[in-house]
Amino acid sequence: MWQSFIDTVTEINDFLNGIVWGWPVIILILGTGLILTIRTKVLQISHFGDSLNTTIVPTVKSLGKKKYKDEKVNSISQFEAFSTAISGTVGTGNIVGVVAAILTGGPGAVLWMWISAFFGMVTNYSENVLGLYYRKKDKEGNLSGGAFYYIDNGLKKWKGLAKVLAYMAAVVCLFAAIGMSGVQTNKISGTLVGAIGPIFNVESGSSSETLVKLLIGIIIAIVAAVIIIGGIKRIGKVASKLIPFMSLLFIVLALIVIFRNVTAIPTAFGLIFKNAFTLHAAGGGVLGYTFAVTIKKGMARGVFSNEAGLGSSVIAHSASETREPVKQGLWGVFEVFFDTFVICTLSALMFLTTFSDKLGSIRNTGDDSSWAMSMFSENFGGFGIACFAVILPLFAFTTIMAWSYYGEKACEFCFGKVKNVKTKNAAVLVFKIIYVLLIVAAAVISSNLVWDISDTFNGLMAIPNLIALIAMSGTVAKITKNYFDRKKGKAVEPMLSAYPEMNEEFKKDILSEDEEMK
Repeated sequence: MWQSFIDTVTEINDFLNGIVWGWPVIILILGTGLILTIRTKVLQISHFGDSLNTTIVPTVKSLGKKKYKDEKVNSISQFEAFSTAISGTVGTGNIVGVVAAILTGGPGAVLWMWISAFFGMVTNYSENVLGLYYRKKDKEGNLSGGAFYYIDNGLKKWKGLAKVLAYMAAVVCLFAAIGMSGVQTNKISGTLVGAIGPIFNVESGSSSETLVKLLIGIIIAIVAAVIIIGGIKRIGKVASKLIPFMSLLFIVLALIVIFRNVTAIPTAFGLIFKNAFTLHAAGGGVLGYTFAVTIKKGMARGVFSNEAGLGSSVIAHSASETREPVKQGLWGVFEVFFDTFVICTLSALMFLTTFSDKLGSIRNTGDDSSWAMSMFSENFGGFGIACFAVILPLFAFTTIMAWSYYGEKACEFCFGKVKNVKTKNAAVLVFKIIYVLLIVAAAVISSNLVWDISDTFNGLMAIPNLIALIAMSGTVAKITKNYFDRKKGKAVEPMLSAYPEMNEEFKKDILSEDEEMK
C-alpha cells in the first residue's frame, strides 16, 4: 500500500516537474535576470565592490563592537539575517546537488549553474530591495516581508490578480519549505548511515538501515523543534555561528583536494565547457536531448542552491535591522556569489578533479550521496568520511532551520487577515508541528523522489515571484538610484519604505545611527 502511494506521488510529480521545469520557466528565470541586469545597469558587476564593502568587510571589522539597535523594532542584525538566508541556500544542494547535476546532466550543468548565478545575483538583490521596501511591522515590532508581501502591496494596480499571485506564492512556499526540509533530512540520514553503516554492519536496503534512518530523523526533529520554537532570533544566532565554521572547513578541504589533483584542473574545466553545449545524446539519441537535460539540471540545481528567483531568502533578509533596502540588497549579491561561485564551484572542481578519468563510467550510476562521500574518502580516507559526516549534516540542518521560518512567515501571511489572533497563532503552530513530523518521514523516503518534489515546488514558487520582479523592475531601479544618489551627496528624499509613516520613522533612525557613529 505504501509503495503504491509512493508510485502515485512519483507519477504526479514527474508530470508537474516536466511542466514547471520546461523551457518557458527556464526562459522566465534567465529573462527576469537579464531585464533586472539591464535596469540596474549591470549592478552585479558595477557595484560588486560596494557589495563587499557594505556587507562582509564591515561585518568582520565590527566584530565585538557595539551596534545600533532600535528597541522599538524586534529585528536581527544584518549578518544574522544574512546567515539565516545563507543557511537556507547553503545546504545539500551545494555538495550533493552539484554531484547529482553532474551525474545526470553532465559536467556542462556547472556552466549553467554559473550563468543562472550571474543573473541570480541581481535577481536576489532585487528581491531583497523590494522585500525591505514593502515589509510590514506589527504591534510587537516584528518585521515581516517576502515575495507575497511585495506582490500584494506593490502590484495594487493589478487588483485581484496581485492577490492571486501573492497567495499562490505563500501557499507554494509552505509546501516548498516542507520539500526543502525533506531533501536536507533525507541527505543527513543517508550520509550518516553511509558513514557509520560499515562500522555497525548495517546493510543497504535492510530493515536495520530503515530503523537507523528513522532514529536519525527523530533526533533531527527534536533538535530542530527546540531551535524553531525560539523564532528568527534563535535561528539567526545559531546560523551566524554555524555558517562561518562549516563553510571554512569545507573550503579548506576542497582547496586541498583541488591542489592535490592540480593536473586535472584543465581537464575539469574542459569537461564543463565542452559538455555545456553538447547537441546530441549519447549513443546517437534525439538531437538536443542532452543539451536540454544539461541546461535543466544546471538551472534547477542552481536555483535549488542559491534560491535566486524563488523569493525565499528575502523573508530572512526582511527581518534585518537595517533601514536601507539597497544595503540589504547588496547582501543578496554576495549571498549568491558565495553560494554558487564559491561553494558550488569548489564542489564541482573537487568532484571532477577526483573522478575526471572515470566520469563516463559513473554517469547515472549509484546514489548521489554515496558519490559525494566518495570524493572525500578518495582523497582523505576515513578522515574524509568523518569530515563529510560533519559538514553535510551541518549544511543541511541550517537549511532546515531557515526554511521553517520561511514557512512560518508564509503561514502568517495566509492567515494575516484573520482577526482572531489565537486562530492565526494556532495555524502557525500547526504548520510547525507538521514541519517537524515530516522531518522524521523524509529520513526514510527515496532520495530521488525527495529531490524531484522539492524541485517542483521551487519552480512553482518562482513563477509568481518572477512575474512580480519584472513588473516592479522600475521600482527596483528607482530605489537603487535613490540610494547611490544619496551616497554621492545629492539632496533627495530617501526611499526606505513604501509606507509614509515607516519611511519617516526609518529616516529618523538613520539620522540617529549616523549621530551615534560620529
